[in-house]
Amino acid sequence: QVQLVESGGGLVQPGGSLRLSCVTSGFTFSTYAMTWYRQAPGKERELVAGITRTGSSSNYADSVKGRFTISRDNAKNTVLLQMNSLKPEDTAVYYCSAVRILTMTPTVDYWGQGTQVTVSS
Repeated sequence: QVQLVESGGGLVQPGGSLRLSCVTSGFTFSTYAMTWYRQAPGKERELVAGITRTGSSSNYADSVKGRFTISRDNAKNTVLLQMNSLKPEDTAVYYCSAVRILTMTPTVDYWGQGTQVTVSS
């Protein structure tokens, strides 16, 4: 059974930081690129960051470049998203996902259940 379980979301003040974690099981983690998406109320789901199978390369949405960092640990089947200098517009449900190939519009094979991030004073 495939599982992607996110954690680390919560309420944070503007300028603060959060680290999201996604622990996976049920598939061969090292053969998938991993991505983080987010969806704010009333908006479409947006690709935030992606990382290749080996972790050698990553990409980011322009809105988060320089503030967010994606990383992975293939030994622990885990992908992380470090979020710094958070802004109210970062408020959304964040989803971890597994894709075969990392492109600008990847086809997602597996989704997590999401974790809420709220940036507010």
